[in-house]
Amino acid sequence: MSYQVLARKWRPKSFETLVGQEHVVRALSNALDQQRLHHAYLFTGTRGVGKTTLSRILAKSLNCETGVTSKPCGQCSACVAIDQGSFIDYVEMDAASNRGVDDMTALLEKAVYAPTQGRYKVYMLDEVHQLTGHAFNAMLKTLEEPPAHVKFILATTDPQKVPVTVLSRCLQFNLRQMSSLAISEHLQSILAQEDIAYDGVALQLIARAANGSMRDALSLLDQAIAYGGSAVKEQEVRSMLGAIDQGYLFDLLDALAIQDGPRLMEYARQMEQRSLSFEAALADLATLLYQVAVFQSVPDSFSRDVPEYSRLAGLAEKLTPELVQLFYQIALLGRRDIGLAPDEFAGFAMSLLRMLAFLPGESSGPAVEKRARPEAALAPATTNTPPIRPPAASLEQTVRPDSIKSESKSESIKTETVADDQKPEATPGPAVSPAMAFDGDWRKLVDQLKLGLARALAQNCELLRHDEQNFHLSVPEAHKHLLDLNYQEKLRAALAQYFGKAIKLHFDVGGSGNTPAAQISKEKAELQSAAESAIREDDFVQALVRDFGAQIIPSSIKPIQ
Repeated sequence: MSYQVLARKWRPKSFETLVGQEHVVRALSNALDQQRLHHAYLFTGTRGVGKTTLSRILAKSLNCETGVTSKPCGQCSACVAIDQGSFIDYVEMDAASNRGVDDMTALLEKAVYAPTQGRYKVYMLDEVHQLTGHAFNAMLKTLEEPPAHVKFILATTDPQKVPVTVLSRCLQFNLRQMSSLAISEHLQSILAQEDIAYDGVALQLIARAANGSMRDALSLLDQAIAYGGSAVKEQEVRSMLGAIDQGYLFDLLDALAIQDGPRLMEYARQMEQRSLSFEAALADLATLLYQVAVFQSVPDSFSRDVPEYSRLAGLAEKLTPELVQLFYQIALLGRRDIGLAPDEFAGFAMSLLRMLAFLPGESSGPAVEKRARPEAALAPATTNTPPIRPPAASLEQTVRPDSIKSESKSESIKTETVADDQKPEATPGPAVSPAMAFDGDWRKLVDQLKLGLARALAQNCELLRHDEQNFHLSVPEAHKHLLDLNYQEKLRAALAQYFGKAIKLHFDVGGSGNTPAAQISKEKAELQSAAESAIREDDFVQALVRDFGAQIIPSSIKPIQ
């Protein structure tokens, strides 16, 4: 016997064996069991998701000798003939090659006759969107009111091209693309029955390359079996598909996490030597970053049996969620623009260097701590730059409580100043950083902090009072939506880094509204008013208004400061 490809050999013969289309199977099964049979069905979906298979199973359900049922026996003459393609009353017509009005007229003329073998005549029109407009018009009346013994099944990969007059006459089912997990599990079942050795990672690669199509996955599996010599192994499948070794991608992210530029470029050159597709590498890198982001949010969604589990867990700890999102966006943009690069390697390398260059300086975590030069550990204690994560004990030694004096200016507002007679002398011993001298000017302090998106919260806060470790802030009612916990934490961390000690923030809603944002807005309004007054009082402008009827448009006036 000639060899039968896996896609044909393992085509599902019943609803129970169909994979990935449970929503369609449930609706059709209930309709068959309740005898609520529509006269026309439309199956839509991409290639290889089961449109033709569903059509054949539905034809068997309608013509099985046991009666109309959702579970055809598969053994009677009608079921066997439909599986073999020899059932007279089941007609599959390719609308791509039989698309004219004459072809449709001939089909409809035969449809009026009673079935020869079965209970129903079933006409399956594949790629129905390729029919001509006249062919669609010819079938409309019959499609709306067909003979009782006729059922139409239409299938298409492009439902947008099917006229709405046809869509309205059909019961429409959208077949989904299958998940990689469902495809991989189905391939495992087939290989177990075929008694062929396989690697789980190899099947995951095939499932991912199939892009939601079970037929594509089975065709790739056939190719992998031939390529690997009756075995499906990871390395052979990677070589066959030209897929990127996941180890390279993990190594790249590890190098980024510790900001090791030379190692990063070395890994990229190794990938170039293997003649890998860098566009595919950026796509796989984005997929890996997506997995890291999911692992950080929902770690229980990953089974510990996954081969990359330990490395995923390691990256999830090394990289902050913000960095993962940044790297993901850069990978997507790099993949989009790689065709504009001088060559693929340059486009790929520039994407990696962009990830390295755009690391936010104020973020915490291993990826940023490595940005400090190794010599920083030997710097004298009098340096003005506070450490990123100073230990509590070292803070107590660096900041002397007796060097900070709290002076009351009113009953409710306190500011921290350093007494002139207690300012530390220029000695090599521990000293107070100049950044820690705070005169109560909240606006000036906010301008000096590295806040990122939390700057909006800081600029809309009014400082009510403060002491060495507590800041009491008030947010106007109109801006209380800025009291996001993430923003609060970023503001607290920036203050702690600036003062070199732990800071507690206390927020109230209300206050007088004397915030930095309000002050800036007031200053801008005053500048704008002064600019408009200067324009109105200008002799030349007044002459234009007086002699030529010119009009001054205030919105067009911008202050030069």
